Amino acid sequence: MDIQMQESPPPLPADDEPKYGGYTRFEIELEFVQSLANPFYLNHLASQKLLNEPAFVAYLDYLRYWTRPPYIKYLNYPGPTLKHLELLQEERFRQDIISPDLTQALATEGAKASVDWHKND
Repeated sequence: MDIQMQESPPPLPADDEPKYGGYTRFEIELEFVQSLANPFYLNHLASQKLLNEPAFVAYLDYLRYWTRPPYIKYLNYPGPTLKHLELLQEERFRQDIISPDLTQALATEGAKASVDWHKND
């Protein structure tokens, strides 16, 4: 699959924006970047060797636009999404996430953060 990366982030959705499989580029990139909140998905990406591919690493760097307004407000789980996006910029983390121990530690940390956050309700 040959994907053309653009240097600038997609514009916010408009009615006349082209669709890819029925979805806008904005929707596709939002769905993908939010999946990075799941440490088991990160482990899967590592097991498929995608985190070793220079084009994929460049795409992860490109996705950093989600850390800025107006895009950040569309993230359902901005904490873990952006934390993992930042960690994925580091080669060492991309190598280490293949470890089930690290994956489980991130999952446990995320669950604990969620419980602690809800205690404040």
